[in-house]
Amino acid sequence: MADHSGIYMQVMWNRLISVVEEQAMTLLRTAFSTSVREAGDLSAGVYTPDGRMVAQAVTGTPGHVNTMSESVLNFLAEIPREEMFEGDCYVTNDPWKGTGHLHDITMVAPSFVAGNLVAFFACTAHVVDIGGRGFGADGRSVYEEGLLIPILKFAERGSVNQDLVKIIRHGVREPDKVVGDFYSLAACNEVGHRRLVDMFAEAGLDSFDELSEFVFSRSRNATLERIAARLPRGSWENTLTVDGYDEPITLAVKVSCTGEKVYVDFAGSDPMSRWGINCPVNYSKAYACYALKCLVAPDVPNNFAALQPFEVTSPVNILNAVRPAPVALRHVLGHMIPDLIYGALAKALPGQIPAEGASSLWNLHISARPANGRDGQQHEILMFNSGGTGARPQLDGLSATAFPSGVHTMPVEATEHTGPVVVWRKELRPDSGGDGQLRGGLGQVIEIAPKAGYEFDFSAMFDRIYHPASGRHGGKAGGAGVVELDDGTKLRPKGWQHVPTGRRLILKAPGGGGFGVPEKRSAEARKADLLAGYVTKPETQQD
Repeated sequence: MADHSGIYMQVMWNRLISVVEEQAMTLLRTAFSTSVREAGDLSAGVYTPDGRMVAQAVTGTPGHVNTMSESVLNFLAEIPREEMFEGDCYVTNDPWKGTGHLHDITMVAPSFVAGNLVAFFACTAHVVDIGGRGFGADGRSVYEEGLLIPILKFAERGSVNQDLVKIIRHGVREPDKVVGDFYSLAACNEVGHRRLVDMFAEAGLDSFDELSEFVFSRSRNATLERIAARLPRGSWENTLTVDGYDEPITLAVKVSCTGEKVYVDFAGSDPMSRWGINCPVNYSKAYACYALKCLVAPDVPNNFAALQPFEVTSPVNILNAVRPAPVALRHVLGHMIPDLIYGALAKALPGQIPAEGASSLWNLHISARPANGRDGQQHEILMFNSGGTGARPQLDGLSATAFPSGVHTMPVEATEHTGPVVVWRKELRPDSGGDGQLRGGLGQVIEIAPKAGYEFDFSAMFDRIYHPASGRHGGKAGGAGVVELDDGTKLRPKGWQHVPTGRRLILKAPGGGGFGVPEKRSAEARKADLLAGYVTKPETQQD
């Protein structure tokens, strides 16, 4: 490939972004699981022939994108080059070789142009059901959590592995939906491949080696510049205590900056849990890198080179859980990692770090069926909800917003369409944002019940009930979460539980912490909070 100007390479880069965006949109439009098509719990990207991530779609979660960056290398380590053919598609949901738990299906496909391997496309999506106990924390090992698919071929030379499809169909509760999602993932990569072929033909390219090196060199240099400019040299530590399953869990971190590299070490975190809240280190790395990138270089494209200056390590513990630990809810602790890291960096950058937020998604997995033992179809329903983010140094926190995961809150209509449930209420939760000069974001209240004649079991995956989000620089803590029935019965924050016919489940998602002392909040801001209904007490937002 001849040398080209920077302007030409920038045009090609923009074209490549459009390729992966269309790749991701294919998955959004064809997926069967509501977690994908409604919440955007997916990722898509393109990689060099040696497995380095060049570009990712804007749609996607850090936990998928950044773990997928490593998982492609795992595929290349297991499938020899001489066994890769045009029309192939490879798959796994191995938590330690994919994205951290069995519900995430990762597919990788080689892209050939004129018979030459020029790239890989990869995508990941969360399927609602993968068999086993279902999406929850109650498993005692990964073997109880569902069907584990090792790295193997979903298709070879365009022919789908029907034996694998049969295994999937007989291992899950809703086989049509799950198998449909597998085909959607395969189509996602196929569309990426076709658009890359079009791009090569129009631009007269036979590889994108020069383009990838153009992207890598500039991303790496820009990230190094940001680290040198925005982070002082030194080391800082922090601990964060969260609810856990049946006892509190303490996470620990040490963040060190040399001026050219940032090191994150989770030594000192609690040991692995016997419950399914453990986090494989690939997922811990993904959110650690995301936290650092948000702070240091949010404007630099996310790719192999942009992530190189961040090095994450951990001894075996709850943030580096090893096989066969149960890991179904690895997101609960994984989503706490940015708050953990920011608590350390607040010591290095006083006044510049947001307060803690709700962080973990308030996911709700429901298995609904006819009441009183009557025959009928069982429905699997997954609903994503979010609490508030922490207040920022210049702005209030965001209400009912998924940070750091970035997934969308599912529309009520989509949830009700999936199974026999009614969402009676879904609204912002007044007084849940921590008071301060800048107010924390509000949580939300969700009231959901089985339809008449039905009952459901649900998997609770909630945190910040006993350990709410802390404020920063004198800001107050956010409101703690609540899980209860409409008759006042308190329920556990984690584990499978029952909602009988005629009862309603009420979730009160936690709010974000405040920033700065409350006395400094302006009278205008307090008046606006009252008028909007964000607070109900004129003097403060929290008792």
